[in-house]
Amino acid sequence: MSNGSSSIATGANAAARAFDFGRTHVVRPKGRHLATVVWLHGVGDNGASWSQLLDALPLPNIKWICPTAPARPIALFGGLPSTAWFDAGDLSEDGPDDVEGMDASAAHVANLLSTEPADIKLAVCGFSMGAATALYSAICCAHGKYGNGKPYPVNLSVVVGLSGWLPCARSLKSSKLEGSQDTASRASSLPILLCHGDGDVAVLHKNGEKSAHVLKSSGFEKVTFQTYNGVGHHTVPGEMDDVCKFLTAMLGLDGSHS
Repeated sequence: MSNGSSSIATGANAAARAFDFGRTHVVRPKGRHLATVVWLHGVGDNGASWSQLLDALPLPNIKWICPTAPARPIALFGGLPSTAWFDAGDLSEDGPDDVEGMDASAAHVANLLSTEPADIKLAVCGFSMGAATALYSAICCAHGKYGNGKPYPVNLSVVVGLSGWLPCARSLKSSKLEGSQDTASRASSLPILLCHGDGDVAVLHKNGEKSAHVLKSSGFEKVTFQTYNGVGHHTVPGEMDDVCKFLTAMLGLDGSHS
């Protein structure tokens, strides 16, 4: 099941860019609905391709929401347009940060989750740039606000990133999640699983490892980093098995409710 495209404007004035998000694909739970997970694709992909893979996973209590990123010019591709959650010139934490683009995508994700029932646990997961956007959502959730200062409206229970990196790593390192006790508490209690193949040449394994280190040193205490030997910039069945186990444990999906 899917619905049409939507657009969101960011920033404090009418001159802000408007982003046209593509089609959102929804995979309904096969059992009792206990959790809703937004899954974010990588650069050049769309929500449909992931919805098929997720539909086959043995997780009957999850509703999957698979949005499609806006098509936009990407510096990495010399300005050629591609579906992407934000602009990027370098798929690592060293690249310049498109905070406006990341805020728009994080807001789109939060809007998709904000209409879920109050007793449903919420999560954001993703692959490559989708993983980067999921991690940015984790930071927004901990701070209780987006990079532009507007309030972040949902409470995430789990974040998963495959073959990704942490955007805004420099600013996170310098801020150390300073702020209220609530911020530190939200960060320290949020379980995050990062999976990365050591043969990845698109987003280097060391960048994923470095991202995990920055998150941990910034107050995200429940970060798990998993390495897959010989795996490139793609997923493998063993990795998806680990994702299933992690989501089952952290979302309380013990199988008795299916």
